[in-house]
Amino acid sequence: MSPQIVGSPAAPGAAAEPDRVPLTVPAAADGEALVVAAGAASGTVSGTASATATSVTSAKSASSAASSTSTTSATAKSAAAGATAALPGLPQALSARARTLAGAVRRRCADLARIESPSGDAPRLDALAEELTAGFRATGATARREPGPAGDHLVLEWEGCDETLPHLLIVGHHDTVWPVGTLADWPVAEQDGRLTGPGVVDMKGGLAILEGALALLADLGERPHRTVRLVVVSDEEVGSPDGRRLVERQLRGAAAAVGLEPPHPDGRLKTARRGSTRVRLTVTGREAHAGNDAHDGVSAVDELVDQLVLVRGLAGQPGTELNAGRISGGSRANVVAGRAEAELGLRFATAEAQRRTLDNLARLTALRPGARVRTEVLSSRPAWPERTGNPLLRHVRSLAAVLGQQLDGAPAGGAGDTNLPGSRGLPTLDGFGAVGAGAHARHEYIRLDELAPRIALLAALLAVPLPRLRDRGEG
Repeated sequence: MSPQIVGSPAAPGAAAEPDRVPLTVPAAADGEALVVAAGAASGTVSGTASATATSVTSAKSASSAASSTSTTSATAKSAAAGATAALPGLPQALSARARTLAGAVRRRCADLARIESPSGDAPRLDALAEELTAGFRATGATARREPGPAGDHLVLEWEGCDETLPHLLIVGHHDTVWPVGTLADWPVAEQDGRLTGPGVVDMKGGLAILEGALALLADLGERPHRTVRLVVVSDEEVGSPDGRRLVERQLRGAAAAVGLEPPHPDGRLKTARRGSTRVRLTVTGREAHAGNDAHDGVSAVDELVDQLVLVRGLAGQPGTELNAGRISGGSRANVVAGRAEAELGLRFATAEAQRRTLDNLARLTALRPGARVRTEVLSSRPAWPERTGNPLLRHVRSLAAVLGQQLDGAPAGGAGDTNLPGSRGLPTLDGFGAVGAGAHARHEYIRLDELAPRIALLAALLAVPLPRLRDRGEG
């Protein structure tokens, strides 16, 4: 493994680090002040027990960037101008330091992707959980392992400057859709400004970026503004049937929730998600000799085919999509199949479409005498509707603007662990992971030129006071 990301030492021969001069930031929207370091601190990069430690050499941030202050002009009324007034010197410090850490984050992502971690493979998932725990602990986290039936989950916490504030919840996962052995014919590789390999965008890249953002704050001698809790589940790619309980447990008292899934390919954050449900459709028939006694048999395969045609009609309603992802059945060609099953992936635009479709599936009955049909919900995520106005998105857009980035958000077609907080009305955004494309496909990649902007953006979100996000209660 490459070293964990804990900071960046100054380049050999570089001038001594300037004295750290704290800057007291004017009160933000929630009425609290943030103290940031004017100079970039030197740090270290420490390796895991199985790795040779290497250093990340960085250029010094310009002193003018570290000490500059920004003012609000009389005509600047935008959210970006307001955020700039509240962050004198910090945007330049974050952006400059993120650029120096981008190489370490790239290597961290590549090495995490080289630890294969398919859903359901507990030993490999636990090995990756151990590696992630070491990396996050190096940035100041306390960590605990939560046993799961298919691999341990992680719950990590970083102390904030103001421990009286509601925590910020971050959700992620360390399982992937790629089976063991994928690396043999598709190794992690860097080419033409891209890092490609199984799981780099979904979501080893997001985990590495978060580690980099927290290392950046530590590098500046700072902590998150409020307590940060991170839940990393081991079963997200199969619907988080067990991990969901951990996410749900952390919703109480949270100010907001953000996800480390990749953004839209153009970098936009994800402001809503469709609901999703995995359903197993099982048919039981009666076996018989296919030549001599076919009339005594009841084909489960034939029944399943007919049921799938029927299900496609039921799912073809507005707001519903169906994917028959896996089908199996029968034993051999000269035996009438006694059992068959299909695993269906359903996506829903609204909670009503989800309820209506699942009710219809639960009422399926056999179409031929002697057959039995059973439907079983394997996992389900509620629809997360788009929020009018979206003050959390406005806040993140303002942070991006003062960092020199253009950012927006849009609903996403896929589902994830942010569906749960979003469906409950908690201010939620997803897509803070690596910019790239090809999740679950052989062309999966991340853009290396977008690593530094994402590190700086996430660090800013952690460091800056949140505005009031809801009408009632502190945001």
